[in-house]
Formats: sequence, C-alpha cells, structure tokens
Amino acid sequence: MPTFSAHDGTELAYHTLGEGTPLVCLPGGPTDSAYLGDLGGLSAHRRLIRLDLRGTGRSARPADAASCRCDRLVDDVEALREHLGLERMDLLAHCAGANLAALYVGRHPERVGRLALVTPSVRAVGLTISGELRRDTALLRRGEPWFPEAFAALEAIVAGTATADSWRAVAPFSYGRWDEAARAHQAAGEELMNGEVVAAYGADGAFDPAATRVALARFASPVLLLAGELDIAAPPRTMAEFAGLFPEAELVVQAGAGHHPWLDDADAFVAATTAFLDARAVAR
Repeated sequence: MPTFSAHDGTELAYHTLGEGTPLVCLPGGPTDSAYLGDLGGLSAHRRLIRLDLRGTGRSARPADAASCRCDRLVDDVEALREHLGLERMDLLAHCAGANLAALYVGRHPERVGRLALVTPSVRAVGLTISGELRRDTALLRRGEPWFPEAFAALEAIVAGTATADSWRAVAPFSYGRWDEAARAHQAAGEELMNGEVVAAYGADGAFDPAATRVALARFASPVLLLAGELDIAAPPRTMAEFAGLFPEAELVVQAGAGHHPWLDDADAFVAATTAFLDARAVAR
C-alpha cells in the first residue's frame, strides 16, 4: 500500500488501480475510498489513484481531528500531487469529495488539467437543493415496491423530523436499482463511516461559498458534471446550476442512475467519463 507524508507529517495512503494516465480520485463521505472500487471499470482506461483522506481507510488518524476539516485537506491533495511528481493532474471527485476538489481548484487552478465531478455535493459553492426538488426527483421512483416507506422517510427529513431510521429508509434513492448489490454496497459504506471525521470535515469555517464561486469562475480548464437522473442528493437541475459556475463545463445526466452511477450502469458511466477525459487529445 503506497503512502506519503502530508505537510504536517500525517501518513496518508492511496490505492492505485490500472495503467495509463493518472486520474486522482477523491472520495465522498469523508470515508474510506474503497467504496469507489474501480469506478465501474474506469481503471481499464486510466490509472486511478484513490486517496484515503486523513482519518479514513488506511490513512492515519491525526492527533488533531480539526485537521480533517475540508479546507485543511487541500494541503493533503497538494502533497499527493507533489509525491506523484505530477506538474498537473486530472481530478475526479464524488459527492462530498467535490467540495474538496472545488477548494483545491480555487487554491491551485494551475495544477488541474481536467476536472470531473460525479454527483457532487454543493456545500462548497452554496447552492440550495429544495425539499420540493428532492421530492419531485424521488417521485420518479413511485412505482417501485420500497417507495412508500422511503418516500415517507424523505418527507420526514424534509420536514426536519427525521430519525436515524429515516436516514436508513431513504437509502434506496441512492441507487438506480435497489437490488442485492446495492444493499451490500450501502451496508459496506455505513461500516466505513467515522462520525468524528465527518463532523470535522464540514465544521464551521470549512467553506466560503462566495470566494469559491469567484475562484471557479476563473478556472479555465474543462469540467464535467455527471449527474444521476434519479439522484435526490444531487438532482440534475441543481447540477446544471453547478456547471454554470464554470467558464467551460458540460453536464451529463446518466439515465436511470442514482448517486453512484458507476454501479447503476458501468458502461454508460465509463463511456461518458472517458469521452470527457480523452477529449484532451482532440483539443490539443
């Protein structure tokens, strides 16, 4: 397992899958990057470098949990780039990892070649996803057997009356198919979460949306926003707003996909992502 030292001496781990041009991958959560797998077979086209953020996976847990705050992790991503010896790197981020990617781009825009944001969180840029939009997106699943219980739980979350059971009950909305594979993926992800690290990641002071928006408006490199048609966490309408924050961004909405599009239709996900990443060869 390759490791490197962050600027404060914390030992961080990363996983390498496949061959070819490197693609640095930032997980959501924050949690162990294992849930990304090989991103539906993307490792057949790129050398995936999955970072375990500090306090997660094989990376060390720092003495000061406050160092897990999202804005402070920017230095860890930069330390990884330096360790890999990359002048510029292509960057892919999923869910909450997109917050970190956005902050990294704001601080080091010259170090990023192409940026792919997969069903990204919007906290770093201050967009709002209304309860009505989440409900409208959820209603696309109304014909599925698990829908009544999951939708009632979503209503409780939107109303601010959620319990721990409510959050568990909405899990099917994260997947295009709530089948055995999705259930196993969800269960494994729950086991990997560390509440202390999650709380520190988004603690007060982590985000300055106005400043981040200004920085992203100056980011000249190509950007992909990949949304899932059925994703209540990152609905396509909001992803279109996110794409509009960049000078050069394209939005791809993967049909029938939820929050983990590489699981819902690996071929569609890999095709869209590689088309974006490989467009560099045409552009240059």
